[in-house]
Amino acid sequence: MRQVVLDTETTGIGDGHRIIEIGCVEVIDRKLTGRHYHQYVNPERAIDEEAAQVHGITNEWLIDNNAPVFATIADEFRHFIAGAELVIHNAAFDVGMMDAEFRRLGISRTTDFCTVLDTLKLAREKHPGARASLDALCKRYDIDNSHRELHGALLDSEILADVYLMMTGGQTALFLDAEDDGDNQEIELNLDSLVVDNLVLPVVRLNEQEQIAHESMLDLIDKKSEGTIWRRH
Repeated sequence: MRQVVLDTETTGIGDGHRIIEIGCVEVIDRKLTGRHYHQYVNPERAIDEEAAQVHGITNEWLIDNNAPVFATIADEFRHFIAGAELVIHNAAFDVGMMDAEFRRLGISRTTDFCTVLDTLKLAREKHPGARASLDALCKRYDIDNSHRELHGALLDSEILADVYLMMTGGQTALFLDAEDDGDNQEIELNLDSLVVDNLVLPVVRLNEQEQIAHESMLDLIDKKSEGTIWRRH
């Protein structure tokens, strides 16, 4: 499964505003691949002062750095995201801005060539009544975002990728000592891939070594969540 975690920065909020930065990181089978797409864009209009205070980008900076207009980068951007599931925090805003840019060029809507997962909606479903901003989720899932003084599309997409993976089960490696040769055996667990519907599962008693490994795994899950369901009384 190919996903692209995406964020944009814009000249402001509302009709007529434009994208000025795009940041994307690629995730395949729940693993960051290291591939990314990052581009500053000349919006051909003034950036609102309030927006500049959030992301720190000015029209002068974009001009000085020869940022291209969106029409110049539209094809390479679409090529990077095409066919992927886009993972976006508050997706309605970013997708709306992207659709407006595509519409100006006579290009089809984002959802015509991508699917979209909104992590803001997902967070509100998982944690009703709790704050669901990216900063709040970083705190909840113990993700370091101390280097994030200003919003930036690529930095925010990298942080969101970590938040999304933790929020949907994480990637956990369990190490067991092998008695025969002393080497470590690595078992990678993907909690989202467990399917138990309509299965009849045998009851198996753990030996001492397996029980210790099981408790270690629960300790690790406890650290990254609000507590494992197996330890609730």
